[in-house]
Amino acid sequence: MRALKFFGVLVGLFVIVLMLGVGGAIYGLWHYGRDLPDYKQLADYQPPTSTRVHAGDGRLLAEFATEKRVFVPIEAMPRKVIEGFIAAEDQNFFHHGGVDFVALTRAVLVNIQHYMNDRRPIGASTITQQVAKNFLLTNEVSIERKIKEAILAFRIERALSKDRILELYLNEIYLGVGSYGVAAAALNYFDKSLDELRVDEIAYLAALPKAPNNYHPTRRTAAAVARRNWVLSRMREEGFIDAATEREAAARPLEVRERRNVDVFAADYFLEEVRREMIGRFGESGLYEGGLFIHTTLDATLQRYAREALRDGLVAYDRRHGWRGPVTTIDMAGLNDGPNAWAQPLADVPNPLGNPGWRLAVVLSVDPSEATLGLVELDDSGVETGTIPVRELNWARAHNGYDDPLGPSIQSAKQVLNPGDVVLVESVREGRPKEENGPPVEYPEGTYTLRQIPEISGAVTAMDPHTGRVLAMSGGWSFELSQFNRATQAERQPGSSFKPFVYLTALENGFTPATIILDAPFVIDQGQGLGKWKPANFSHKFYGPSPMRIGIEKSRNLMTVRLAQAVGMEKISATAARFGIKQDMAPQLAMALGAAAVRPIDMVSAYSALVNGGKKVEPTLIDRVQDRHGRIVYRHDRRDCPNCDAAFWDDQSVPALPDTRPRIASATSAYQIVTMLEGVVQRGTGRSISTIGKPLAGKTGTSNDSRDTWFMGFSPDLVFGVFVGFDTPKPLGRQPWGGQETGSSVAAPIFKEFMEKALADKPAIPFRTPPGIRMVRIDAETGTLAKPSSRNVITEAFKVGTEPGADARGTVLDGGGLGSDGDATASGSESIPVPSTGEAPTGLY
Repeated sequence: MRALKFFGVLVGLFVIVLMLGVGGAIYGLWHYGRDLPDYKQLADYQPPTSTRVHAGDGRLLAEFATEKRVFVPIEAMPRKVIEGFIAAEDQNFFHHGGVDFVALTRAVLVNIQHYMNDRRPIGASTITQQVAKNFLLTNEVSIERKIKEAILAFRIERALSKDRILELYLNEIYLGVGSYGVAAAALNYFDKSLDELRVDEIAYLAALPKAPNNYHPTRRTAAAVARRNWVLSRMREEGFIDAATEREAAARPLEVRERRNVDVFAADYFLEEVRREMIGRFGESGLYEGGLFIHTTLDATLQRYAREALRDGLVAYDRRHGWRGPVTTIDMAGLNDGPNAWAQPLADVPNPLGNPGWRLAVVLSVDPSEATLGLVELDDSGVETGTIPVRELNWARAHNGYDDPLGPSIQSAKQVLNPGDVVLVESVREGRPKEENGPPVEYPEGTYTLRQIPEISGAVTAMDPHTGRVLAMSGGWSFELSQFNRATQAERQPGSSFKPFVYLTALENGFTPATIILDAPFVIDQGQGLGKWKPANFSHKFYGPSPMRIGIEKSRNLMTVRLAQAVGMEKISATAARFGIKQDMAPQLAMALGAAAVRPIDMVSAYSALVNGGKKVEPTLIDRVQDRHGRIVYRHDRRDCPNCDAAFWDDQSVPALPDTRPRIASATSAYQIVTMLEGVVQRGTGRSISTIGKPLAGKTGTSNDSRDTWFMGFSPDLVFGVFVGFDTPKPLGRQPWGGQETGSSVAAPIFKEFMEKALADKPAIPFRTPPGIRMVRIDAETGTLAKPSSRNVITEAFKVGTEPGADARGTVLDGGGLGSDGDATASGSESIPVPSTGEAPTGLY
């Protein structure tokens, strides 16, 4: 009886303890679980993922990311990768409900021993618990955090599938060297995609989650190999691999491979424009964490040509204006007498910003015929010497300012360099400087040429004239030196490169290419106290009555001003706005000569509308953007094409896309301007380009005092615009052999180099003639039909019905005869006989 009572007391105590335990557990669950984050958000969670930018041909250009992660859906994850992490981190993952009590009990017993021996405790967190910690909790080491972690793990297991938990885990974990997720780690450690990994490489990645720095492949190789081999043994124990595979994988050395640099294109200015546009559309988090796939318009080959052409052109101009001195100077007398005492001071000289890859060298000695150089090897493993022969210093006459004469010609290397000078050099084996002609010179190994970073800068842009797709862009000498993109951000005076739009306006308002315009003095009184405006031709000469075409081909300012006065500046300003060149351009005659500040990219877009037949195009750097799941979230071309998604080709007709480009000029007027700009290349200010031997057209531009120089030109399917000038506008000065620097001498060579390469393997396609054009042979001096006695005959494009007849007389646009006080009087135009000699009739001056 007494035993029965005692047993009853024990049962009662057990029940009480059990109730207290259950109550305590319930209270604990309530207490620690009441403020936990909402675990259901994990169902729709998308980990921050790298955004990738691709060129037009699909090649990777750049990645934007706060965490460099490549998201891989669990369905695409190789099975062996999953098995490796299961074996290393959570062998019972597919069997427990969030917490592995067997592993937890084992860890408690082991940790008691570790505590007694003053060793670090081990963990028993399941993959689900790690997901709870990584996504919803902090890394705080405490009992409270572990309890919350366990509670969340149970909840997550009820809300999400095992596959979803694995997907979150494998794409989120940090595995060292900036790798978030296993896909990024595979690239960064082995330069492989997940499906290319060997078993030993999978095992190494699976060894990293606990402490990546403890198993660094090069700094802690032995520990890394031991941990990798432990993972291999676990994979064998779990039946994921056999013993032979384990032995073979464990015997392999741990070899990591640096990730290949896939960003092979120097397209920094282009990429920065893409980055800014994407932030504007998707926000900063959308760009850096959204895992977008940005398909740009960039043509990698044309981008390289454009960058090279701009740099070569800037170097050519810079060398014409002399040597500005060394980067710095080393005190050679203050060095000790040991061999190569100069090497460390040279290695300490910082690399100049904007250096495109030239080497720093110190001048060791100089004699009249050459300078001896000391160079530190590129990998800092030693030193070497070289020479600069005096022939490679011929350009380096003393720079005295861009408007001032250069120093004396170079007869000795001592005129340029002194011992201790630190200079930039390039091996002559890299190629002769582009601006030097003559037969190649055979130099011995170790011969260098002198280089300096230009002070001048500029911009180039290549565009598809039919779509507005920007195929190449370089906004300056170096993005490192200046992130200011002169192609899209600079506003400079286009000079004569604006004139085609003056002539286009005239053609749209009844004028014809046969119109004769007076080239003579032109004076306007600007008002009280403002003096008289007296524009002049670049040559400061007057040429009398000349056909309209000559006004563009020879870039005659006086003809252009007279034409603008006759047409009306309000109409020309409207043309500038319609073509996207300049909104609200002041209706002043000076604007007809390119006095309004414009952006280079807007000029390229406007020229595109000329060559494509008068259709407006919007410049775009992005074709389309896809989200991480492949859905298109932005597309530049928004036209509907219901028949473009055919599953296969079955001889069906090609879908017809609607042309939604707004017309901003008649096709016939645009073509007439194109033929005039062809004349610029064939006979005018851009004739140096005609040696390319392909149908090309374009226009030079030079602002007052040669502060801005331009060349805007095109082939039938490619527009290329060049601007060159100092960031703080100042005159570009005179060429050493005389004459002002102009668009012809500075910008046109850049256009020529680019087009020579871009069109090298392209057929010579002529410009497309639209309906409504009649080609007529005329006398280029009189604008009348060509006669047997005509000395200069050209084929001119006329709109049907406007071509001259057999007895036609030239129409002379006077536009302002000089009054007795020297002021201009607008007298419009009059029809008068024009002498076949091209001389001006009496009284028109």
